[in-house]
Amino acid sequence: MTAQLPTLEDVAREAGVSRATVSRVINGVRNVDPAIQELVRGAVERTGYRPNRAARSLVTRRAETVALVVSGAGDDETEGEQSAFAARVFADPFFGRVVSGVIGYLRPRSTHPVLMFAESRDSRQQVVDYLRHGNADGALIFSTHAEDPLPALLARDGRPCVLFARPALSTPVSYVDVAHGDGGRLAAEHLLARGCRRVATVTGPLDLPAAQDRLAGFRDAMARHGHPYVPIAEGGFTLESGAAATDRLLAEHPDLDGIFAANDLMAQGACQALRERGRTVPDDVAVIGFDDSITATTCRPPLTTIRQPMEEMAAAMARILQEHIEGTRTEPTSVIFEPELVVRESA
Repeated sequence: MTAQLPTLEDVAREAGVSRATVSRVINGVRNVDPAIQELVRGAVERTGYRPNRAARSLVTRRAETVALVVSGAGDDETEGEQSAFAARVFADPFFGRVVSGVIGYLRPRSTHPVLMFAESRDSRQQVVDYLRHGNADGALIFSTHAEDPLPALLARDGRPCVLFARPALSTPVSYVDVAHGDGGRLAAEHLLARGCRRVATVTGPLDLPAAQDRLAGFRDAMARHGHPYVPIAEGGFTLESGAAATDRLLAEHPDLDGIFAANDLMAQGACQALRERGRTVPDDVAVIGFDDSITATTCRPPLTTIRQPMEEMAAAMARILQEHIEGTRTEPTSVIFEPELVVRESA
């Protein structure tokens, strides 16, 4: 015989309150005494009660789902280009940490993310329609291109959304970011403290605010220490682009003794290019990355890097989105996290 699933009445009996009170707590009604809320939540845990999501959605008029959107700025893309876009996303260690932070916040609140890609005009419209039809209560957006139109589309449509990183285009949406310029400053000061004097940087795509800010912070700190000129080579936040940019820098400045790469993948590429030219890291050239992703610990040598707390940032995104969905936050807001220098063997 199949065991009967616990009911609201079982929870009410366990908590010593009415069925209506249990229902109000489970459905997130706000005018319930906090002590009673804790009492009911304890009873829910002890009885093993699980709300019927369909029934709860009828009461709350919410899907209890949010769209986790990786977005670009393309127009029409072939199926092969779409597959390549998804492959790049899943290959980036940055994305795994972000997803971990989002799920860690949402799962205890019985809300679930739905992964969507919006790399073309049609796929962007699919995201807008998905939210418009109530299939998700809001969107967490990770833009890969400065000209991404999706945030503005959702803002005009009145859909709750939160961005990871300050948007390049002026858009009235909430976002979470790290103080990129401060991270660039930390990298410069560490290289100088090691005795590096012929320092260059591999930037990210310079149409992105994050790449611009990391470069500006690095250059500013170098200038403040008497180094007005910093050679740069632009990369694309990939290992291959980091290696190619480092090759260009070494061809023009063969006496380099320090490199700041604007993410860990490009720093790994820099280490690879240096090895191929017979340079040792860090004895000949010190290398610093940015992110503190899994790449930083698997690289050889392990990377000194600037950590941005991506799990915490992603959780903050999910929290702000929930506030927009519930109506407790009606105006856009921003949360800026502080970077941290993590010293390993590469610098």
